Amino acid sequence: MLTFEQIKELIELVTARRLQGLEVERSGFRLKIEGQGAAPPAPAPPTPPAPAPRAPAPAEAAEAPQAAPPAAAPAPAAAPEEGEEDVPAGAHVLHSPIVGTFYRASSPDADPYVEVGSRVKKGQVLCIVEAMKLMNEIESDADGTVVKIYPQNASPVEFGEPLFAIEPA
Repeated sequence: MLTFEQIKELIELVTARRLQGLEVERSGFRLKIEGQGAAPPAPAPPTPPAPAPRAPAPAEAAEAPQAAPPAAAPAPAAAPEEGEEDVPAGAHVLHSPIVGTFYRASSPDADPYVEVGSRVKKGQVLCIVEAMKLMNEIESDADGTVVKIYPQNASPVEFGEPLFAIEPA
């Protein structure tokens, strides 16, 4: 459970860094903070079922504020994140759900949870992201083989930053 001060710090972090949102889950307690103009994160579909309405260009968006698109509208296909260009076609990329420090193992002297080439199952712990002295286990959301690990051990990660590329089994 988070204290009031920790929740307040998380809100200030989302506001200060202009994040779309932040989600923390620990021991059955779940906290979700959405930033200004945040839409629920949704993976881009491989082929949209119907053409989406044209999104305003950044210059147009700055000139005239518009209402957020309806939640049911499919997200436009996003350009690959930095470093994601070399992922094999069809690989699933697991992104960081929170801002924090990335750790590949539970302690400095322990073996890493996974290596490139490791077979993983949905729900298996892949790494830890430390946020505000809380160690958050990040689990795989797909079965497959780890083909790439993006961040270096003990390096800072941002919300939405790629962590692992997993080739489906």
